Amino acid sequence: MFIGKTLPFVRAYVAEVDRALRQMDPDAGLTTIRRKWLGFCLVAILVTNSVCWKRFERASLGHRSHAALSWMFWQHQRFWAFLLHASVSVMLAEYGITEGVIVVDDFEKKRAKQTTRIYKAHKVKEKKTGGFINGQSVVLVLLVTPKVTIPVGVEFYRPDPVITAWNKAEQPLKKRGVPKRKRPAKPPKDPRYPTKPEIALRVFAAFRHAFPALVIRCVVADNLYGTQSFLDTASAIFGGVQVISKLRKNQKVRFRGKTLHVTTLFKRYSGVPQKIRIRGGDEVTVWVSSVRVHVCAHGTKRFVIALKYEGEEDYRYLVASDMSWRHLDIVQAHTLRWLVEVFIQDWKTYEGWGQLTKQYDEEGSRRSLILSLLCDHCLLLHPDQLARMKDNLPACTVGSLRDRVQVESLVQFFQEVVSSENPQEQLEKVAQRAKEVFTLNDSGKHMVGRDLGRLESTPSLEYRAKVVMKAA
Repeated sequence: MFIGKTLPFVRAYVAEVDRALRQMDPDAGLTTIRRKWLGFCLVAILVTNSVCWKRFERASLGHRSHAALSWMFWQHQRFWAFLLHASVSVMLAEYGITEGVIVVDDFEKKRAKQTTRIYKAHKVKEKKTGGFINGQSVVLVLLVTPKVTIPVGVEFYRPDPVITAWNKAEQPLKKRGVPKRKRPAKPPKDPRYPTKPEIALRVFAAFRHAFPALVIRCVVADNLYGTQSFLDTASAIFGGVQVISKLRKNQKVRFRGKTLHVTTLFKRYSGVPQKIRIRGGDEVTVWVSSVRVHVCAHGTKRFVIALKYEGEEDYRYLVASDMSWRHLDIVQAHTLRWLVEVFIQDWKTYEGWGQLTKQYDEEGSRRSLILSLLCDHCLLLHPDQLARMKDNLPACTVGSLRDRVQVESLVQFFQEVVSSENPQEQLEKVAQRAKEVFTLNDSGKHMVGRDLGRLESTPSLEYRAKVVMKAA
């Protein structure tokens, strides 16, 4: 795929982002060169499915050099601090969004085994295999609205290496039954290494500060975020809203004066079948049981729900901070958490973050990640996507939109050639340029031009071979 001029809808999107940046900070606006650079990068990411300056150069047939693109990327500019929130404000204005649901989750991006300058790369557990890989952990925050789902915040996570080493030494001692008083004390917490829930709360606070008028109906998170501090703080950040998470199966609750595990409690109160709609769509049957009970680890009462879908044997346990909601409303709100999984899959597969994002250090990782997220925002302003939204039709998938952008970029490239004063001469220049950019490299698979070696027997050794065979 080739890239000529930036596509019109991308230029319009970049212009809107520039206006939003100037409203947030007059000194953070984009210059003309910056607007062209940003528009080209967004198209190039969608066309090449990477954040790689060399690929961008080849896609433009050398008209944009990788050195110039990289230089623009690394220049310190004020707009990077506001770029993502400026893009979010464009989305909110374009779709008339006034309320939504916050969904938070985290995921890992695999990196090479040896990385010295990739920001916050560390040893992480791979969910697919159960083994460990070297990678980056990312905490992602989405805004789910009645119309669109958009990323609004992101941050990298790395565990405290001192506490990680302590945990590694602690587990064998606990298995051997060594008393706690004889085991090494846990090191003090290092503020340079916040936990994932703490990172999520920081992203929440920044988002609320940037968009104070936006109404947040509830916050939905996974079981990692089901702590007392997260539920209470997240609720307070957004004005006392509902926060929904999950409890572990061994979580203790106090019910009628007795302390027991949550699984034990719900064995006494088995679920009853109920009908709910998954993310406002298909209707399914679930088995639900609920109780307002004191959660020991939270030190207060919570709305705890035991939930099981058709075909499942074990219950999962939801916890909600606001006990004034109906239990079915909480269950249906929790189904929105699945949208973050879909977004992450699309993001890795189609929007450049899945491969060749090898920019160094903190600035490189942050900026390449932001550029990739802006691609998702930009696709929401594609004319075909906007037309579907205005007609209340199902939105287009990211994969199909990216395919459309690739075709549009290629068609526009050749339209520029055909509409030139001398199309034949221009086409010949393009062909020559393509040969210069897409150079042919030497292959190590074929033996042409190499010595294959002497592949035959030696007469002087034939007698010795016969003697050896007779002896055997």
